[in-house]
Amino acid sequence: MQQPIFIYTALPCEAQPLIGHFHLKKDLRVQAFAVFRRENICLTVTGIGKSAMAAGIAYTQALFAESPYPVMLNAGIAGHRHHPLGSVFLANKITDAASQKCHYPPIVFKPPCAATSIQTYAKPQLAYLHDELCDMEASAFYETAARFTTGELIQALKVVSDNENHSAAQVTAQAASEMLAAHIGVIVQVLGQVDKLSASLAVTGPQGLNELLGRYHFSVNGQQQLKNKLARWELLGGPSVFEAMDGVKDGKGVLKRLEEKIRELEFYL
Repeated sequence: MQQPIFIYTALPCEAQPLIGHFHLKKDLRVQAFAVFRRENICLTVTGIGKSAMAAGIAYTQALFAESPYPVMLNAGIAGHRHHPLGSVFLANKITDAASQKCHYPPIVFKPPCAATSIQTYAKPQLAYLHDELCDMEASAFYETAARFTTGELIQALKVVSDNENHSAAQVTAQAASEMLAAHIGVIVQVLGQVDKLSASLAVTGPQGLNELLGRYHFSVNGQQQLKNKLARWELLGGPSVFEAMDGVKDGKGVLKRLEEKIRELEFYL
C-alpha cells in the first residue's frame, strides 16, 4: 500500500534529482510555491530558512492532505566541520540554535546510512566550529511536520556539501544537485521503509483510538494529538495503552500520560 509521501527541499537544485527520479510534474495550479506531483508523491520547494520551510509545509498540507499518516521527508544539503563532501546522514537529533529546542526523529527501521545530529541556524555557518551538521531548515521542518503526522514518519536526510576545506561559498547549484543525485538510492530506501510504517497504521488506525475517544473528551486538536501519540506508541511496540491510563481523569491527562510513557519507551530503545 502506497501512502502519501511529501518531500520538502529548500532549493530547486536539491529538488531537481528527485523530480527527475520520480518523474514529477509541476502543478501549475499552485502559485505560492513550486510544487511537483505524481501519484502519491508531492515535492515542494519551500525556499531558504525556517519561516519558508514552515510555510511551505503548512501550505502543501492544506492543499493536498489526504491521510492522517503522511510520510514527510526533508532532503537537502548541510555543512560540517570535517565530514567528507557527499557524505549522507539521517538526522537522529535536530536542535534549533536560537531556541535550543531539540527534536529526536525516531528511526524505528534499519537505516541505509549513518545517523547524526543537526543544528539549524538562521544564517550560514562559515566558520565550521561545530561538531553537528549545520543547516537552515531542519528544526522548522520537523516541528511543523509533527503537526500533521507522527514522528516516526518524519525524517530529515542531509548530504554534506561544504566543510572547512571547501566552504559554502564554493558550492554551486550543479554540485548540490549531483550530491543529492548520488544518494537517490538511499532516499528511496528511507521512503520505502517509512511508507511501510505508514501503511501499517493506515489499515486500521492506531489501536485504542476509538476506545479512548469514547471514554474521554478531546478537542479537535487533542484528537489529532491523540492519533499521533497512539501511532508512535504502537510503532515503538508499547503494550496495551489502557495499562498506562490508571488514574487518568480527562483527555489532557491521557495526552500527558502517553507522552510520559512514550519517552520511557524511547529511552529503553
